[in-house]
Amino acid sequence: MYTPGTVSILEGLVAMLDVSQGTITGVGILAVVVLVAFSAFFASSEIAIFSLADHRIATLVEDEVAGAETLSTLKADPRRLLVTILVGNNVANIGMSAITTGLLGLYFDPGQSVLIATFGVTSLVLLFGESAPKSYAVEHSQSWALRIARPLRLMQQLMYPLVAVFDVLTDGVNRLMGSEGTLEEVYVTRSEVEEVITAGQRAGVFTDAEHQMLQRLLRFHNRIVKETMVPRLDVVAIEVETDLETAIETCLEHDRNELPVYEGVLDTVVGTVHVRDLVDAQFRGETVSLRAVASEPHVVPETKDVDELLTELREKRRRMAIVVDEYGTTSGIVTIEDIVEEIIGEVLTEQEATPIRWLEDDTAIVRGELNVHEVNEATGTELPESGTFETIAGLIMDRTGRLVDEGDRVTYDGVVLVAETVANNRVLEVRVDLSKREDQSGAAKDA
Repeated sequence: MYTPGTVSILEGLVAMLDVSQGTITGVGILAVVVLVAFSAFFASSEIAIFSLADHRIATLVEDEVAGAETLSTLKADPRRLLVTILVGNNVANIGMSAITTGLLGLYFDPGQSVLIATFGVTSLVLLFGESAPKSYAVEHSQSWALRIARPLRLMQQLMYPLVAVFDVLTDGVNRLMGSEGTLEEVYVTRSEVEEVITAGQRAGVFTDAEHQMLQRLLRFHNRIVKETMVPRLDVVAIEVETDLETAIETCLEHDRNELPVYEGVLDTVVGTVHVRDLVDAQFRGETVSLRAVASEPHVVPETKDVDELLTELREKRRRMAIVVDEYGTTSGIVTIEDIVEEIIGEVLTEQEATPIRWLEDDTAIVRGELNVHEVNEATGTELPESGTFETIAGLIMDRTGRLVDEGDRVTYDGVVLVAETVANNRVLEVRVDLSKREDQSGAAKDA
């Protein structure tokens, strides 16, 4: 910024120090270069440090990386750090403008000096003080942040009076504007994590299998037991008066390691029994009842979070929980294996049918009890996953609003769902037809 006093001061220095005008010009140019460097330093510091997430800095501190402790100290007070950077940057830019205007005043008239200084300094700052250093900091945020952490901390201490004053003033202005005076906490939303995972899969960082597992892990946090359990109709259980030999045969026949034990009806579960305990009791020749061999049942409501249940089962060293509805009626069971399959995908036993069979490239047969999100993963569809249903069979019933007969169909976003096999009012298999969806997308492209 041009002021008549700036030129007068420089001319006075020339006369007082008895130095040439060229020497003053050289010193001024050197000062401008130094100030451009300071401007670049502060501008790049802001981008580099604020681009690093707090958890990343914490990891660097744990790994004892050089400069990480200082970087953590700076980031611990983000407002003061921002004030330090802005004060330093503005002091450098204003000083650069004043010196440049004064130097030009030695060679040009006042109007020309202001004009040249305005456009010259602006171009200089934009290129070497802002654009180039910030671009570099974006590409090398971690390494550059570690490198400049200690010098920036030193500058913060040297400029402490200015920083402290402007920190207080900033806090006052923020409060007048209704702000609490603190910077918003940096956080990462679940949707942002999903976007990062998807971007990683597209870039080849994750395989398709890893991508699906990570997506399941994100969904796992919000799932309840009702969405994971084996429904009541599929529960294999034994009556408490059953003898040991028959109980063992039931376990082997249905390929189960552990079974619920009920008295009278399935709503009265008195325990759970493991095939190992049955075989052990029979081997010892003990004539004990099934009730004596069974363990106390672990009963949970349908609405319990799956991740909480997993923690409970691990702590109590249990493998099965009995699930009851709001009326206390047994609605199903859930095992640790069922919970693990929510993350890694379904693990089939020799007696289990494949959950999805592809008849053609655009047609598949899926089991009715399969969760909708699993169908979406396998077929690449976007069927609705929220509602009063969890399974693909439930989706068809929800859309039709009645009990479903074989051949009934519903269409969602070009995907045709057909009740392929129905028995006892239960949809056992659903045909998923994608051909119309492809025709619609092709027609949209042609249009």
